[in-house]
Amino acid sequence: MEQLVSVIAKALVDHPDDVRVEVVEKDHLVVYELSVHPNDVGKVIGKQGRIAKALRTVVTSAAVKMDKRVSVDIMS
Repeated sequence: MEQLVSVIAKALVDHPDDVRVEVVEKDHLVVYELSVHPNDVGKVIGKQGRIAKALRTVVTSAAVKMDKRVSVDIMS
């Protein structure tokens, strides 16, 4: 799942070497903290948050098989 977030984010940004994904697990919730280059934050969020929402939808759909709740947080 961590690789899924990383691959999608690297495809969106201009500085793919600066993409970092950290996993934080809390009870039944897994939080993926996505860090990107400061110039790429807007590209990952998208207009009105559409790209971020799509990323979260893909990750949530993939997590159904894991029987866990997931969240994607975008850090600057």
